[in-house]
Amino acid sequence: MTRILHRGIGAQLPHAASAQGVYITDTTGRRYLDGSGGAAVTSVGHAHPEVLAAMRTQIDSLCYAHTSFFTTDAAEALAEKLVDLAPAGLDYVYLVSGGSEAVEAALKMARQYFVEINQPQRRHIIARRQSYHGNTIGALATGGNAMRRQQFQPILPETHHVSPCYAYRDKGTDETPEAYAARLAEELEAKILELGPEEVMAFVAEPVVGATLGAVASEADYFKRVRAICDKYGVLLILDEVMCGMGRTGTVFACEQDGVVPDIVTIAKGLGGGYQPIGAVMLSANIYASFANGSGLFQHGHTYLGHPVAAAAANKVVEIIARPETLANVNAMGTRLQSGLEAALGASPHVGDIRGRGLFRGIEIVADRENKTPFDPARKIYAKIKRQAMARGLISYPMGGTIDGINGDHILLAPPYIIAPDEVDLIIERIAEAITAAIAE
Repeated sequence: MTRILHRGIGAQLPHAASAQGVYITDTTGRRYLDGSGGAAVTSVGHAHPEVLAAMRTQIDSLCYAHTSFFTTDAAEALAEKLVDLAPAGLDYVYLVSGGSEAVEAALKMARQYFVEINQPQRRHIIARRQSYHGNTIGALATGGNAMRRQQFQPILPETHHVSPCYAYRDKGTDETPEAYAARLAEELEAKILELGPEEVMAFVAEPVVGATLGAVASEADYFKRVRAICDKYGVLLILDEVMCGMGRTGTVFACEQDGVVPDIVTIAKGLGGGYQPIGAVMLSANIYASFANGSGLFQHGHTYLGHPVAAAAANKVVEIIARPETLANVNAMGTRLQSGLEAALGASPHVGDIRGRGLFRGIEIVADRENKTPFDPARKIYAKIKRQAMARGLISYPMGGTIDGINGDHILLAPPYIIAPDEVDLIIERIAEAITAAIAE
């Protein structure tokens, strides 16, 4: 009997006992290859000796100090490192305890910015359908996943959504990537004009959409067009890199590959690598100056933000991620993972698309490849794949509702960055077996 309210009530979960590198071992001694990094969290692997040493050193000196009274060397060092690594223009850091907190803080940051610069009428948030930005009320309202929002809709604040950049399903047969990107950008501009450009506060998007679509990257110059439209109407661009950032796609920040710099970016998951709960919001000097020269504070806060042990762990994790050999491995093993999945599953009548960047890859499952028809959601193919993969000692991250929050299945793979070729090959072998077995059920 358990006293925990588990995510799935009645689920018989194995008890994790230990972990090392890319493997987690349960209390029966069975090992699981961590093919998804949990929820794309584990970045530098489990039990990395350098991270553990950094945490022990911090614990021996200071475990906690509230940020209304103190700053700490660990927090200051992490902020400096993040600014040094970030695209030019992201000059300040606000530390939090996770991804949902980061998005919530970013939304409040955007709102306060406009209050500080005497544009208090700006209130509208635009995001994209089939996006996920967190589970707190503001973050859930911003996200565009119908299934996650449905039962909480009556208590969600008003937000607005435009189409995702989801070429596999939405790009026209004869439409070029450039024309598709332009069409989506025009849709965003039309939404801003509909709401009133002087009343729109922010546009929020994931550079590579994670949980809801399955590692879907943008097409052509989509984000450059989005950046130009936001600039045209004075709208803040908030990029959510909670899942896709911190090296996951092959660069420290995912937006580097799109050639844009947001006004605000949120990071978490891979930032701490699972060693301690941590997240961060990075903001432009312009936004910082509005607070500094206005009210003199950011009206927000949580008890554990800037936690010194979490900051010390993250500082070492980010150092390891930023090493040339780590990012080189992400890109090399990401290419191996993509090509291996294509070789193993590319001819399957039930695999519609294999996509992603770096070690962030998604597989979209279909009932009919030619017509891209999804399986009946009642079959819960995604859940069967997860179970079949676990039975084979592989942790994957399957989700349902890929298309509209209800229909469609995909699997997300996001293994730790320090991974060997034979371990990548094992992920490919086991996920291919799991997909075949799940569809046969």
